[in-house]
Amino acid sequence: MRILFVSRDLKAANLACVLKSEGCDVKLFIADEFQRPNFQNLVHKTPDWEKELPWVGKNGLIVFDDIGYGAVQERLRSEGYSVFGGSKLGDRLEEDREWSQEIFKKYGLKSPCTINFSNIKAAISFLHQKQGPWVIKQNGCLPKDINYVGHFKDNRDAISVLENYNRHNSDNLRMITLQKRVYGVEVGVARYFNGDDWVGPIEINVEHKKLFPGDLGPTTAEMGTLAWYTDKSNYLFDTTLAKIKPFLREIDFRGDIDIGCIANERGIYPLEATPRLGTPIIHLHREFHASPWHHFLKAVADKKPFRLKWKKGYGIVVLISLPPFPYNRQIREPSPLGIEVHFDPSLTKDDYMHIHFEGISLEQLKNNGKKYYISDPFGYALYVTGLGKTISQARRKTNKLIEKICIPKMFYRNDIGSSFEATGKEMLERWGYL
Repeated sequence: MRILFVSRDLKAANLACVLKSEGCDVKLFIADEFQRPNFQNLVHKTPDWEKELPWVGKNGLIVFDDIGYGAVQERLRSEGYSVFGGSKLGDRLEEDREWSQEIFKKYGLKSPCTINFSNIKAAISFLHQKQGPWVIKQNGCLPKDINYVGHFKDNRDAISVLENYNRHNSDNLRMITLQKRVYGVEVGVARYFNGDDWVGPIEINVEHKKLFPGDLGPTTAEMGTLAWYTDKSNYLFDTTLAKIKPFLREIDFRGDIDIGCIANERGIYPLEATPRLGTPIIHLHREFHASPWHHFLKAVADKKPFRLKWKKGYGIVVLISLPPFPYNRQIREPSPLGIEVHFDPSLTKDDYMHIHFEGISLEQLKNNGKKYYISDPFGYALYVTGLGKTISQARRKTNKLIEKICIPKMFYRNDIGSSFEATGKEMLERWGYL
């Protein structure tokens, strides 16, 4: 099968390599100019995806891994192309947080107060008048290090953060969203949708966005995720994602959608929607899925049912990063460009199935040798995954594999899932949500 893979900033680009390994003829387009050097000699790349439409044809598959292409996806489908991804209104769920909460309310979900502001000064004025704490959130494709969870009822910390943004980053922030803070256990629920119905099992996930173990430090895009699949309906799914099925059908959404929530004894509150292939969770999906990816994605794109074969257990995915991460959009020095990635010679072919690239390329050396190296300046190197019968077993397997990877200055979190295992899981079960 011919597959044209369109990636904005490599959220799921390693999947292109997976599709290639399944025998598909794959071409990868990378929109971000600073990340285009990645995946050199790993998969065929194209500088212009639209010029490849005659090549992929109506019998092939076009995969979009990010939002921002909704209108294009709808046009391509109307022209007869097979397209995996979102839709125009699907994109808006992530691009406009206030609007997405209105959609949630319409379909009967609990919704924390969420307000968009067209400029930072208006948001600051609001915080001076309203009791907090409030959460500062980004919209769309803006980096998640903009986000901040407020602590004080008088909002003095959130106001200070916004005043800092106003001094240094106002040109980049076209919209600021404030959301009333809800306390509880943070958990996500996700599932694939083919434009008509669900495909595959329900996914439950727990993200880890703080930089340091123990959930300390600044907020990142994500340091790692705990997740598992279930084919049994549960309260968490039934009261959130399941309720918006009519909306997903109405907007002809054909991809993966996640709703991040806060759960407490009073209920489950949706915080935001992610209507696309998420990172790093997509790498855990590879851990769970036993069916060929090209068959699965093609069925979702073509609005067809598909019986996905999948594995039970808990999965862990960990980001391996380098400086200047997590401040990669603001700081370009010191740059990790060109640093060699060293893999222990004892790694087996199966071990490499659990290693997923992002900011990496391959150089072919003489005598059939090869060298992997860091090929972009942002510090997202690769992801490592593991599956186990228990959360602890999955974490041990993942961390043991990480020990066989050496990248100078690399760092990662070795505690993914430990806090949820200690307290969060028991609380969700006690409240009847799992």
